[in-house]
Amino acid sequence: MSATVKDDTSLPLAADHKSDALSAAPRGGNWKGFVAGVFSGIAKLSVGHPFDTIKVRMQTTSMDQFNGPLQCLLQTVRKEGVNGLYKGATPPLIGWMCMDSLMLGSLTLYRRLLNEHVFQPLRARPNSTAIWLPDAERKKLPSVGHGIAGMLAGWTVSFIAAPVEHVKARLQVQYQVDKSQRPYSGPIDCTRKIFRTHGIPGLWHGLSATLLFRSFFFCWWSTYDIFTRQLEKNTRLSTPAINFWAGGLSAQVFWITSYPSDVVKQRIMTDTLGEGRRYPRWRDAAKAVYRDSGWRGYWRGFVPCFLRAFPANAMALVAFEGVMRTLK
Repeated sequence: MSATVKDDTSLPLAADHKSDALSAAPRGGNWKGFVAGVFSGIAKLSVGHPFDTIKVRMQTTSMDQFNGPLQCLLQTVRKEGVNGLYKGATPPLIGWMCMDSLMLGSLTLYRRLLNEHVFQPLRARPNSTAIWLPDAERKKLPSVGHGIAGMLAGWTVSFIAAPVEHVKARLQVQYQVDKSQRPYSGPIDCTRKIFRTHGIPGLWHGLSATLLFRSFFFCWWSTYDIFTRQLEKNTRLSTPAINFWAGGLSAQVFWITSYPSDVVKQRIMTDTLGEGRRYPRWRDAAKAVYRDSGWRGYWRGFVPCFLRAFPANAMALVAFEGVMRTLK
């Protein structure tokens, strides 16, 4: 993510690379990531929620109802209108603003802490392979460090993401055209009913599955760093263009590696709460997916998710970077 910062030996993370504002944030600048993350969340939801609705419906229904994402899209628009694609959008609108703020802000912090307290001390050892690198390279957080920071940020944001995604998923699988027949009239009603009946544990139903799913942020942020470095080295693209392409491509890598765990997570989040639960444990849901559809079941709904990943996350990074440059 982009912000050109002059090299400063007093800031071990100050010059990670010109298109990485997160890793370039000095000690006093971590708050900027939290602020800019709010705008990233708004952009991500605006572009990506219709894709997400189709994905969730494909993940949680049988092939008898929808034989593919295109049929799911057409049926949704025909029966429920365009608004049907934005069902459940309110909780993620608020949630993505909070989640991206927390994720990108904590990612900024974790990157700096890892570089200062883990990777730079390791590279300072006499037998470190980093002694063969140019001084500028030795100050950079390596790609594996970006991946670890991303995984830690993913775990951090999971505690907000779990209830938001739980409510969103339950709203997205309400297929009744008549609103009076739906179990939940909206996100507040859904949250209130879950809390009244099942308390805090009910709202955070699926937290462990969310933590597992977001462990794959390692793949996202490590490849983001790799793509960024390669684009800077081998192209003449502008910094925003590098953010766009690196962000979109790395998001697709993330979804390719994490998608089966997301399918299982959605099964758990749309399961019956309390008595009569079909999936008491994560592995029960994983086995059920395979029993119902075989290996293909773990990839059901992947196409709309994959199509969403690039534009939604690329635009989120463009929004993030624009705000970061404004706050500079």
